[in-house]
Amino acid sequence: MTQAPLLRQITDYANRADPYPLYAELRRTPVLQEEDGGPFVISTYWDIQSLLHDPRISSDASNLTAQGDELTEQEEAAALPPSFLRLDPPEHDRLRRMTNRPFGPPHSPRRVHDMRGELAGIVSGLIAGFGDTDRIDVVDQFSYPFPVTVICRLLGVPREDEARFHSWADTIAAGLDPVPGDDPTERNRVTHEARMQLGMYLAGLVEERRKTPGDDMLSELVTSHGPDGPMTTMEVLSTAALLLIAGHETTVNLITNGMLTLLRHPEVLQRLRDDPRLAVNIVEELLRYEPPVQLVPQRTCIADIEVRGVTIPKGSSIWLVLAAGNRDPERFKDPERFDPDRQDIQHLGFGSGIHSCFGAPLARLEAQLALTELARRLDNPRLVEDPPPYRQNAVLRGPRHLNITFDGLRPQ
Repeated sequence: MTQAPLLRQITDYANRADPYPLYAELRRTPVLQEEDGGPFVISTYWDIQSLLHDPRISSDASNLTAQGDELTEQEEAAALPPSFLRLDPPEHDRLRRMTNRPFGPPHSPRRVHDMRGELAGIVSGLIAGFGDTDRIDVVDQFSYPFPVTVICRLLGVPREDEARFHSWADTIAAGLDPVPGDDPTERNRVTHEARMQLGMYLAGLVEERRKTPGDDMLSELVTSHGPDGPMTTMEVLSTAALLLIAGHETTVNLITNGMLTLLRHPEVLQRLRDDPRLAVNIVEELLRYEPPVQLVPQRTCIADIEVRGVTIPKGSSIWLVLAAGNRDPERFKDPERFDPDRQDIQHLGFGSGIHSCFGAPLARLEAQLALTELARRLDNPRLVEDPPPYRQNAVLRGPRHLNITFDGLRPQ
């Protein structure tokens, strides 16, 4: 593989439908760098796993300024501060602990579990909304509205405001895509403008919750005074923005990638229809086989690091290609095969280390319920086109539309 077009190949839309041959080629040279001094690309499982746990790898956005992400003073003042996803310890740890208090163990151990009935009701309602048609777009009619509805209820964001934050969320998600050749200054400006607009919207909700708290997470973030003290208003806003966007963007792709994979493996779809307990294994194998997050591009070395005999200098940018690691034959037997009976599925689908996916328990439950009910209710579902059209995003990979046809709906 020639070095020069490497990043363009990873981010090229032409590879979106099936990037795995490219990932296999990447693994032949586990540590790659473009000739012009661009980021180092890591694509093997054990190296990615090690680096995700290495304190010499920074997620702090301030370390990326040398890569062309500078803001003007006016833009910096107007933008939301980085979320804990883009911070290092100890600030990352403090904010993540505070966010986790109303969401999961040890303070709220049953938060996600107790949502099961509510989630199942949302799924049933969306399927009922298909009506008498024999053709749907899974994305627009199911896998997008489902997690959006869930995260809105969890946070306390009015569902009817979805049209307002949809475009902001799309712009912010697109800003994660490290497309070579784009004007980084302009893209950065557009992304921060979207973050500012989203922040202003959330600020209105925060003021409402200060006056009249509810039983939602936004109210708890505003009013909580745990051992770490209260969050500042700006910390609440950046955290709420992260949860709102991350709470649905990745799950949309997980559910859509899952349905596409099941339709390509009808024998597994039938097994799920016959035995809903298989959903747990199916979702874990999907997170390995077709992960919604393909790569992590925003990491920086804060010290020299040696990987397989190659020294990555301090200050270098690193891309971790999670999806390539998930199909590494050094780690997984027969990695190109979708196998829900796989016994060892310690995938990188939710990352690893201190930045492992905060919402993983909720995403797992949503995907399990969604795929189980689609398998049970849709009679003889079939793809209209294969491959479907994909989103223009190398980081968050999933179909933009997934049109399917079926013979009817089975009784609820």
